[in-house]
Amino acid sequence: MARPLCLAADKKPRAIIDYATLTGACINALTERYSGAFTNRPEARSMIESAGVSSGERVWCFPMDIDYDTELESTVADVLQCSADAKGDHILAARFLSRFVPNAISWLHLDLAAGTRHGGLAHIATEVTGFGVRFTLDLLRRGWPAPAVAQ
Repeated sequence: MARPLCLAADKKPRAIIDYATLTGACINALTERYSGAFTNRPEARSMIESAGVSSGERVWCFPMDIDYDTELESTVADVLQCSADAKGDHILAARFLSRFVPNAISWLHLDLAAGTRHGGLAHIATEVTGFGVRFTLDLLRRGWPAPAVAQ
């Protein structure tokens, strides 16, 4: 995932939205009813979560505070991708990925925890939910990407 983020960032877009699964930790935290959201625009959390509610493809924004980076420090590598004890793996993986997106670019990572769910999800009655399409359209209609934060 780091390489595609680098390639996308090289084009200097206003925003990057990526969809993937970071870890099973997101399903453990949210079940398959929600997908996890991670962003470098904490001020847009309300917009992100509201788009999830109105689209029926619910998301929950996890914290991305910089102090999580202490768990990624290594004595043998430049940086760890996750911690050995697996605490907060989904958050640490997102912190790792955030290193590959310059802060000038609005970034949203969606963990596809709700990509499949027995019994369906919201407006989708099948097990494969197709999560992300309605959410993304709703988010864009709400004005994503959020403006860059002045540094």
